[in-house]
Amino acid sequence: MFITLLVLLIVAVVVIFSVKSIRMQLVTRPVFSFFKKVLPPLSDTEKEAMEAGDVWWEGELFKGKPNWQTLHSYGKPTLTSEEQDFIGNQVETALAMIDDYDIVTNRKDLPPELWQYFKKEGFFALIIPKKFGGRAFSAYANSTIVSKIASRSVSAAVTVMVPNSLGPGELLTHYGTTEQKDFWLPKLADGQAIPCFALTGPEAGSDAGAIPDSGIVCRQEFNGEETLGLKLNWNKRYITLAPVADVLGLAFQMYDPDGLLGEQKHIGITCALIPTDHPGVEIGRRHNPLHLAFMNGTTHGKEVFIPLDWIIGGPQYAGRGWRMLVECLSAGRGISLPALSTALGQMATKSTTAYSAVRQQFGMPIGQFEGVQEALARIISNTYQLEAARRLTTTGIDLNVKPSIVTAIAKYHMTELGRQVMDDAMDIQSGKGIQLGPKNYLGNAYIAQPIAITVEGANILTRSLMIFGQGATRCHPYVLAEMEAAGMEDKPAGLERFDALLTGHIGYAARNAFSAFSHALSGSVFAASPVSGETKQYYKSMTRISSALAIMTDMSMLMLGGDLKRKEMLSARMGDVLSQLYLASATLKLFEDNGRQFDDLPTVKHVMATRLHLAAKALDEAIRNFPNRAVAALLRVMIFPLGNHFNLPDDQLSIEVCNSMSTPGPARDRLTFLCPNIKDDKSGIAEVENAFIAKHECKVLFRRLKQAQREGSLPRKLEPQTLFESALELDLINKAEHQQLSDADQLRLAAINVDDFEVL
Repeated sequence: MFITLLVLLIVAVVVIFSVKSIRMQLVTRPVFSFFKKVLPPLSDTEKEAMEAGDVWWEGELFKGKPNWQTLHSYGKPTLTSEEQDFIGNQVETALAMIDDYDIVTNRKDLPPELWQYFKKEGFFALIIPKKFGGRAFSAYANSTIVSKIASRSVSAAVTVMVPNSLGPGELLTHYGTTEQKDFWLPKLADGQAIPCFALTGPEAGSDAGAIPDSGIVCRQEFNGEETLGLKLNWNKRYITLAPVADVLGLAFQMYDPDGLLGEQKHIGITCALIPTDHPGVEIGRRHNPLHLAFMNGTTHGKEVFIPLDWIIGGPQYAGRGWRMLVECLSAGRGISLPALSTALGQMATKSTTAYSAVRQQFGMPIGQFEGVQEALARIISNTYQLEAARRLTTTGIDLNVKPSIVTAIAKYHMTELGRQVMDDAMDIQSGKGIQLGPKNYLGNAYIAQPIAITVEGANILTRSLMIFGQGATRCHPYVLAEMEAAGMEDKPAGLERFDALLTGHIGYAARNAFSAFSHALSGSVFAASPVSGETKQYYKSMTRISSALAIMTDMSMLMLGGDLKRKEMLSARMGDVLSQLYLASATLKLFEDNGRQFDDLPTVKHVMATRLHLAAKALDEAIRNFPNRAVAALLRVMIFPLGNHFNLPDDQLSIEVCNSMSTPGPARDRLTFLCPNIKDDKSGIAEVENAFIAKHECKVLFRRLKQAQREGSLPRKLEPQTLFESALELDLINKAEHQQLSDADQLRLAAINVDDFEVL
């Protein structure tokens, strides 16, 4: 009887879905009506954001069955000979000119000679085309240059990165008229004009679409002639480079109340380019961003008239500013802020691995205490992750896609990882990190970290609204098309289109549900992997989590509809799943690009265990907080039928990670290559690194002295210099070895010392 009923049920389902007239009546029409009812409403700014970005690798991760060969096919990011030459010469020269303590504490500005060098050598023209005098470097080169400067000074790096990120240079390059490009780009390229871009104001921060600043279309005399133009009113703040800018990019709402351009009264967000010496333009007072020295301030204007030709792209680009900003902002998010975080990660790794080897407590290096090793392993692991994400994200940008979701992931998670790295580094280096002065290399970097968290979209809103909010719609193979079908004015045509999509969507959802469940039961043993060896299982586990994310997304959209936008904590957790998959992909890609180096394996394993744990944890928490408890129970059975067994790295792996970086070598060099060459450097980081190298070169001698102490030939707990003298008297070491040990100890003392000052 049961078998008969099952057969009849299967036949009924086949008939319903095979016969179009029956399917349309029983399935498509009801679902179509339901879909239109629960369809999340999209604002105009959301629609433009959806249309502006491209779907890239994140689309594969969202589909439930990533094509790992696609990931590997992207190629390894490389520098051209011209880019290498610039980094090896101009960048190294600039680094030698930077004294961050002097910049931040004394000058509150870059020294004039550094400003002039940046202008003269094209540091502000990295993205400007060569025909206008720019360098036209790749995103990877741009990121590498900013990173190297940031490893020495965040203030100097921000000064360089802003003209090469969201700003007039990029907007003009992509959208400017021929006349605008010919006039402005050469000036920007040779440093005659310093640009800034004014987007944020007191009433519009992360919600840039709420810009209250206005431009009213009107006629007014300009250069002796009656001219059709705009009367602008604006009040902007937090504008980097505004205090020293020669040209102001301005975003505002454009209105045409008198119909001088047509019937449309509210034209929309528009961008214009205005010389700062233009009548009415006011550059206000300077801000003080956490005591760092980069220029940041205010600008305002009241009834400032400009001709329509000053709109970036000309009058035809009126009202298209939001799309322009979203497209350019995504590139800036993927280059500049991730570059800062990666640089600080590499600086923290280089200095903290060295410091933990030369700083001793209780008669042993602090790097041998397991409590320190736990934090040190996180620093190393997160830094590897940062470099991996930096490379993969700039690869996407250099492929001429505009991966808006990927760059949002990069901006949020890389700045948060950078913050965690700096917290751990400060915990380990403690007093060395908090006593500001010329020898302190952590303090200003630590102080700067919240700045990256807040700019170009506050991190909280990036996580809770952007990553999954846009990603679920843009990356899903059916939902955006279904939304478009539901919104078609020709309803019969929309229904036909929806029917074709719905059939595919149902099959897609069924496949992901089966995939998530079967992989969970089997430990992903049957999932595909593009490689063999010790990283094979990671690809398999990521496929499982990708399938789980896909079915979780479908169920969330089905049950919550438009309310999903307001379930920000749920959306944030599901966005975290996508983000962790992206970061894990970048890690495996870097491991492959580096030639599967064996000495990188402990770090790669640590990163991957962390990423998979966090992805599974986010899924688990999303299920636990899913509003419909019956659906939540079904999801738990599909996704975690045997429980969640993705654990954080174990203690032994953390110790292995620390050991892999405890001595000078290729693995450590690969992970800290963005730090400047410190051979002749006089900064605090050079002192720590030199002490680290000197101690390593004495390791055989220290081992000999330890053995003598264990045997009783030498007393324990002697001051280093006394210990060396005693060893020399007992002929355990010769005079040359005594000198080598003494020199190494002097370097150690210099490394652990901090600055002090006269009492004021």
